[in-house]
Amino acid sequence: MSNINLSEIKVIKIDIIFKGGLMERNSLMKSVEKDWEKFLLIPISEKLQYFSRDGRIYDCLFAQQLDRDILTHLFKVADVLRKITKNKEGMRFANGLMSHKRSMLYFVQPSTRTFLSFLNACHILGIKTGEIRDTSISSELKGETPEDSVRTFSSYVDLIIMRHPLPNFVEKSAWLMNKTKRPVPIINGGSGKDQHPTQALLDIYTLYRSFNGEIDGKTIAMVGDLKRGRTVRSLSYLMKNYRNMKLIYISPKEFAMEKDILDFLKRHNISYYETDNFEEGIREADAIYMTRIQDEHDKNGESNKVDISAFCLNGNHLNKIKKDSIIMHPLPRRQEISVEVDDDPRAMYWRQERNGMWVRAALISYIFGCDEDILKYK
Repeated sequence: MSNINLSEIKVIKIDIIFKGGLMERNSLMKSVEKDWEKFLLIPISEKLQYFSRDGRIYDCLFAQQLDRDILTHLFKVADVLRKITKNKEGMRFANGLMSHKRSMLYFVQPSTRTFLSFLNACHILGIKTGEIRDTSISSELKGETPEDSVRTFSSYVDLIIMRHPLPNFVEKSAWLMNKTKRPVPIINGGSGKDQHPTQALLDIYTLYRSFNGEIDGKTIAMVGDLKRGRTVRSLSYLMKNYRNMKLIYISPKEFAMEKDILDFLKRHNISYYETDNFEEGIREADAIYMTRIQDEHDKNGESNKVDISAFCLNGNHLNKIKKDSIIMHPLPRRQEISVEVDDDPRAMYWRQERNGMWVRAALISYIFGCDEDILKYK
C-alpha cells in the first residue's frame, strides 16, 4: 500500500474549493459587467425612472433629470434657506431637518469648491458627514474594488456624494446600489469628463438670481475647453428647459464642443453657433461662461500645443461686452480671467460659487422630502 499524505489531500481540497469559489465569483462579476454594459447603452431619457422614487429624483446623476419645474422649485427652496439661516432660530430649524441622517463624501478626484459646497450644504441641514478623498488610505489599496467600497459606505450612511475620475462610474454605482436590498441615494459631484449636474444646477441658479428669474431669451457664450469640460456639457443640457435660448461656443478648434451635445441642441431646436473669434462672440452675450483648459485629460500633453491666449478675458474686454451681462466661471481659474476683472460688478463667479452651497442643500432636502417643510417655515 502506498503512503498517503493526508495534509496534501487537505491542501488539494482547499485549493479546489478556493479555485471553485474564485471561478464562481469571476463568473458573477462578468455577468454583472455584461448587464451594466447593456444598461449603459440605454438612452438617458429611458433611464430616468430607474433613478427615481415616488415621482422624485432619487439618484441625481444627469443634468437631464432637472426639468424646469424642478429647477424653479429648487431655486425657491434655496432662496428660503439662505434667508432663514441668517438668524440663529432659522439656522437651528434647518439644522434639525436632517440631523438623523449621515452622508459620505467619496471624492477621489481633486476638488475644492464642489467638496466644500456639499460638505456645508449637508451641515446646513444637520447631516453628519464622513469623507474619503484618497484611495491610498482606503481598502482599495488592498485590492478592494471601487464598487465594493461604495457598497461598504451604504452600510453606514444615508447618502453618498461622489466625485470620480472614471466616466460613468457614478452612474454605475447608483445602478449597482439600486439592485441591492439597501440602496441609498447617490449624487454625482463630477464623473470623468461626461457630466457634472449639480454644477449645471448652480450655474442656472446663478443666471436665475442675476436676471431676476428671467432666463428665457438669453444668449450664453461658453468659452474654453468645451470638448472636455463637463460643466459646459451639463449646462448645455439644461438649456432645453428655457425658451428662445441662444448658445455661442467659443474655443480653439482642438477644443470645440463635441457632436453629441450639438446633436442634442438640434433635436431640441436650441439655437447655437461656433466660433474661434473670442471678441466677436462675447459682444452679444448676456452671460459669458469662461472655463479653463482641462489638461488633466491629456494623453500626450496635447493641451500645451494649443495657443489659448486669444480666449482669455481681461480688463480691456470690459468695455466691449454688454453693460448688463454677467461673467461666470466654475473655477478654479488660470489665466482665462484676469484678476482685474474681479472687481467689476458683472463678475459673478464668487457669488456663483456660494450659490452652489444653497442650491445643493435644496437638492438634498428635495431628495429626502423635507423641501416643503422649508417652504412652509415662517
